[in-house]
Amino acid sequence: MKNIFTKLFFAFAILLLISACSNNETKNKHQKRITKADTVDATNDFYDNAELYNLEMFDIEVVGEILNPGKVDLSKLPLHSVIVKETVLSDDGNKFIGAYRYDGYSLYDILNNRKLNKKNENHFKPIIDLYVEVENELGESVKISWGEIFYPNHLPEIIIASRVMRIVPSKTNELWELPKKSKLIIKNDLFTERNISKPQKITVKSYDKKFKVEKGKNPLFSSEIKIYNEKNKPTIISTNPADIKNHTVHTIYYGRGRGIHSTEPFTGIYFKDLLQQYFPLTKESIMNGIFVIAADDGYRVVYTLSEIYNRNDQSEILLICDQKAINNGIFKLFPSCDFFSDRAVKAITEIHYSEK
Repeated sequence: MKNIFTKLFFAFAILLLISACSNNETKNKHQKRITKADTVDATNDFYDNAELYNLEMFDIEVVGEILNPGKVDLSKLPLHSVIVKETVLSDDGNKFIGAYRYDGYSLYDILNNRKLNKKNENHFKPIIDLYVEVENELGESVKISWGEIFYPNHLPEIIIASRVMRIVPSKTNELWELPKKSKLIIKNDLFTERNISKPQKITVKSYDKKFKVEKGKNPLFSSEIKIYNEKNKPTIISTNPADIKNHTVHTIYYGRGRGIHSTEPFTGIYFKDLLQQYFPLTKESIMNGIFVIAADDGYRVVYTLSEIYNRNDQSEILLICDQKAINNGIFKLFPSCDFFSDRAVKAITEIHYSEK
């Protein structure tokens, strides 16, 4: 009798699992399936074991500080694939949404042939204070720094997805709900709050703040950093806090203009460990938080809060404090996530933050 009940229980459990999978598939039956799943492991690729579906696409427009604004012709762009584990912040614990492979069109390619027309070019020519704002018709927007698109070690990994495939766990066969509309996908984000649906407008902007520029200034020096919040109230630091752990990053330090700078390691604190004391991680800060870091000579760079705090690749940004560096210091920023050194800043004087 006991064996009969046990068999009935397992049979009922299997029926529930089949029913749940069927319900998920019913929700997505309107989506066009592009490829069949590799259910027999004919290849060694883990990312072709489920069906690939089309996402509904919409017109995308690029505007802002460019000379050639207009709609994007996606037919001329190559497709790229990224894999993500989508997770969002939640009051009762971080919420996992699902694991997916997305195929789509990279922001790198979309923006590559747009001719920049920086509104502050006469004052500050470098492009490292640029960022883009991506919006959808729901009023959602996210910010992405120019450095995230054009400077990272791995290109290109920010896409507007036109196709999706589940990455299904082989033992549970759990089928995450499929998105139905095109989606912005930022692969390197740990919490994927910036992955908004139906992106339709991309605006190129330069950070709207002026600094006194003294190109060629020598020596560069600042004995402190002023950290400003949105209310423009500064906190002043004159050394890296003793209670924040140092880390050493081994790197090849290479510039876009002068080439190789150094092959020596850098030691400092994770920049996020300092900033999180003043600017907490929230859904809004992940989506729209942006920093500008300025130096003694007016050189400045833009980073999003997400690329500093919210990485899943452990390519951290270091804040280095060297009290002996009186000619180039004493604070220096080193982005190990970047291929080029252009967003490394020496003699940092100010840090400004905004979510607007």
